[in-house]
Amino acid sequence: MGAEGNTAASRGGRRLFLIVAFLAILAAGGAVYWYGVQGPRPAHAARAPARPGVPVSVVVVGRQDVPVYLTGLGTVQASFTVGIHSQVDGKLQEVLFTEGQHVKKGDVLAKIDPRLFQAALDQARAKKAQNQAQLTSAEKDLARSKTLVLSNITSQQIVDQQQAKVDQFKASMAADEAAIQTAETQLDYTTITAPSDGRVGVRLVDPGNIVHANDQASLATLVLTKPSAVLFTLPARSLDDIRDAMARGPVEVLAYDQDNRRALATGKLLLVDNMIDQASATIKLKAMFPNDDEKLWPGEFVNAHVLLNTRSNAVVVPTAAIQRGPQGLFVWTVTAKNLAEPLPIEVGPSEGGMTVIASGLSGGESIVTDGQYKLQRDAPVTVTTPQTAASGSSS
Repeated sequence: MGAEGNTAASRGGRRLFLIVAFLAILAAGGAVYWYGVQGPRPAHAARAPARPGVPVSVVVVGRQDVPVYLTGLGTVQASFTVGIHSQVDGKLQEVLFTEGQHVKKGDVLAKIDPRLFQAALDQARAKKAQNQAQLTSAEKDLARSKTLVLSNITSQQIVDQQQAKVDQFKASMAADEAAIQTAETQLDYTTITAPSDGRVGVRLVDPGNIVHANDQASLATLVLTKPSAVLFTLPARSLDDIRDAMARGPVEVLAYDQDNRRALATGKLLLVDNMIDQASATIKLKAMFPNDDEKLWPGEFVNAHVLLNTRSNAVVVPTAAIQRGPQGLFVWTVTAKNLAEPLPIEVGPSEGGMTVIASGLSGGESIVTDGQYKLQRDAPVTVTTPQTAASGSSS
């Protein structure tokens, strides 16, 4: 009995020891998990990675003088355009110009066969000479008749008849003079000269062809491009602004190419048409340009920029920075803590990639110009080197 009791007590002690050891291991593992994995919430939060900033490009809002333009599409017109035609019928004998050549007023451009017209002139001169001789004879007969009538040798009727002959030959002489002038003019028309300075275009008729005074087609076209005009249209609602600008003095007009990228010439507004086109609600305007470098070419499409006024010290931002949302226009600003913040604005006119801000900005704010689509309110941002919006526009 004694040995069995001791054995049972020994087994119970080992069992108790194992249970205590197991519980101790569980407690130690729980502590390790709690402090190593979960940890206290403040310490765990401190070890969480920071939210990455959104990369954006920014500029600093600046102020500058901003010209206000109205832009309309127009075409270039030469100040002088004339089709070179023959004024008489005949064979085109010579063409004395080179296509594209600059010519001066009075330069000979072409010649028509003059032989028939020279013959007509010679005939008219011969006719005048014939009538001149007859007039001289009639005047002598009249003088004799007047002498004889004083001696009652001849009658007054004879004198009157001689006077009528003299008057008749004088009238014939006047007609001969007119015929000579006509023949001389026709002969002059066989030499075709430039009516103005300018550039000759493509030759449309070759020598050897018969040309007529009533031909619709011209031999060539002569244009004077210095100066040149631009005829363009603007919305009719701009009429009052344009008239106000004209009342202040000459209105400057800039001509840009068809893509509206490259300035071609600077001129002055010449006139506003006297009637609004009701079908299109537009008004026509005409501007003149010296065009000394001939960058404006007749028939070319250009964009005319009419300078209405200049806004002094205006707040400007790049147009790319302006966004449109449900509440209207706004820009993303970057706060001192590098957080994104939307700011509502009202805009004025735009020119050259810059927009005038009527309200909402006062200058000095940092605004986002690229990367806006990733932004949310209070989102952290990573900004590039800021620059002033006004200085950035001039580059």
